[in-house]
Amino acid sequence: MKEKIILLNGSSSSGKSTLASTLQTIIKDKLDEEYAIISIDHFLQMTTNDIIYEDDVFEISSKLCDKSIEMLCLQKGVIIDHVITSERIFKQLIERLESYNIYLVHVTCPLHELKRREEERKNRCSGSAEASYKYLFPKEGYDLVVDTFLLSAKECSLQILENII
Repeated sequence: MKEKIILLNGSSSSGKSTLASTLQTIIKDKLDEEYAIISIDHFLQMTTNDIIYEDDVFEISSKLCDKSIEMLCLQKGVIIDHVITSERIFKQLIERLESYNIYLVHVTCPLHELKRREEERKNRCSGSAEASYKYLFPKEGYDLVVDTFLLSAKECSLQILENII
């Protein structure tokens, strides 16, 4: 059977990292399967003063794909935590990872909550949440949509487990 990739795509501050960690634990507990977490954050040098440009993310996404493929040789699956803001980044990911079962999950949250979380975190350039909310790609066509404002990370993880895995 093909290895699985759960691609969590959502705006900055939508709760993807917390969700990825919780999902990893739940998959291990319920299915006894090891999933690695690969995050776009691991490839970016982010400060509160740095604006992240689409060209930078496009270049980094290639490295993220390479790392994901490397980890799939060792793990049953990979959870990718990403903020996809253009069609070319999305196409790059899908094309590079097409040999695997990819489950696309939209991690959503209302804009007012994204802004509140961004302000509370204080580790991103101000406005990142709103910009990524506006430009997130794709807008539709996901295998599943989870709302981290309405549901806890555990509830969202169980929803993913029930509907995708």
